[in-house]
Amino acid sequence: MTEKRWIVHALKYAERNDRIRSDSFIFDDDHASQHPMDYFIWVLQSDDDVIVVDTGFDEVEAKRRGRPILREPADALKAIGIDAERVTTVIITHLHYDHAGTLSQFPKALFHLQAAEMAYATGPCICQPTLRMPFTADHVCDMVRRVYSGRVVFHEGDGEVAPGVTVHRVGGHSRGLQAVRVKTETGYLCLASDAAHYYENFLDRKPFPIVVDLEDMFRGFDIIQTLASAPGLVIPGHDPLVAQRFAADGSSGFVWRLDLGPI
Repeated sequence: MTEKRWIVHALKYAERNDRIRSDSFIFDDDHASQHPMDYFIWVLQSDDDVIVVDTGFDEVEAKRRGRPILREPADALKAIGIDAERVTTVIITHLHYDHAGTLSQFPKALFHLQAAEMAYATGPCICQPTLRMPFTADHVCDMVRRVYSGRVVFHEGDGEVAPGVTVHRVGGHSRGLQAVRVKTETGYLCLASDAAHYYENFLDRKPFPIVVDLEDMFRGFDIIQTLASAPGLVIPGHDPLVAQRFAADGSSGFVWRLDLGPI
């Protein structure tokens, strides 16, 4: 089947400006400087086909964790003319609270997830509070309900979601974390999600502190770069620099066009 070319958008729905570098890097020499974090979902479009990557978190979760959001992800999607209730394909890169909330706002969606991630999020490791912290039980239970309703496609490692869109398990940050490779007019783009929260994580090989397997995280830094046609087409999951390196799309102030490459 011929690969499609996809248009790719990043949509910012939240930010945290109260972080420091020790929150982002292990053993960094400068551990105290301010280091903000942005929160994104991503959208792939080709003709009439739409794929949403991750579903973010909502106002309920924002209040629970004390992390205010700027707009709910479903509202962010409206800025590019997408109705969450009509989306039929969603990729969940992993089940952490900021990537797998708001599932109920996508009632028609088929969700693509690594089998290793579901096993991890419902397994014995979650008995440990430190490992459980990035997950929210309600979100995981929402995904289990979708398994029982036949609305989850499990992948074991590499898998195709649509022509020109593939997923690749990298682990590290979470056991079943997956990156997304997308064919665009510019070449292959890699949505790294939390395989690299920041450019600095993978370019300078500085691991992020929330980690299940440090060896897998380092291996993931290599994998995401091999998945992209050029270094500039690796998109980290939370870096505010994305908003500086890519062109804004429209006047909303929270949407960027990624498939054309860095400006």
